[in-house]
Amino acid sequence: MPGYGQVDHEYGFTLATTAPADDGPIWMVNLMRYRDVAEYRDGRATQRSGREADDEYTPTESLAGVGAQLVYVADVEDRLLGDGTRWDRIGVVRYPTRQAFLAMQQRDDFRASHEHKEAGMAESIVIGCVPFDVPRTPGETAVAWDDVPHPPSDDDGPYTMMHVIAFHDEDAATRTPDHMAAYQEVAGSIAIPHGVRIDGWFAAEGTIIGDGRRWHQVRFNAFPSKRAFMAVALDHNRLEEQIEHRNAAIADTYALGLRPTLNRLAPSLDAA
Repeated sequence: MPGYGQVDHEYGFTLATTAPADDGPIWMVNLMRYRDVAEYRDGRATQRSGREADDEYTPTESLAGVGAQLVYVADVEDRLLGDGTRWDRIGVVRYPTRQAFLAMQQRDDFRASHEHKEAGMAESIVIGCVPFDVPRTPGETAVAWDDVPHPPSDDDGPYTMMHVIAFHDEDAATRTPDHMAAYQEVAGSIAIPHGVRIDGWFAAEGTIIGDGRRWHQVRFNAFPSKRAFMAVALDHNRLEEQIEHRNAAIADTYALGLRPTLNRLAPSLDAA
């Protein structure tokens, strides 16, 4: 058992028993909160931060060995909605199959490096996800980021709004409840002129490490800049309407503003 979260053995069993004919790519979405100072189980003295320990853990060779790829890394800049947890970093790994994810856990090189993750991580949620079709607004066209009111700049580059969602509707993982659809329509009509792009919307198949909560979806919406996102979020003409529909649909959520340092999320979906 890791020290940074609970393992969902039921979901682990699902991963292990998925028939080869039904198996395929899966995206593991990691929410990470670091210790201020790493704590190794063998008691060694260190001044290394939790983030630095996790950086040493990064299992690049282990991932390559099972055909997996790190496709998204971002620092959490803003925590807009949620229970107050101070998430520090988000990472997404695309595995070619569920069996590949399990095979990595058995690799000697992965096990050897895992002590650094254990030392650095205070808390983590790891959600197994599969993409689902994104609804399109009639007449929707992509807006070039050079043509939006708040384009990316050296001081304010691309900004991702990540939503981790549990709906009131328990059967809503791969579909959109009515109130959420109404919220999307309002938010989309405001956001599209500001250059929003959907990097990926995912159904949460299960949470392999977490705190016992059940999540339904994870969404990554990219904006050309933080100023572009704020222009959408603070559109007071329709803010109350957005909040009304959002609260009616969502039982629990994290809304996190991210600054990506690696973003190959959309291409990883195209290759699926």
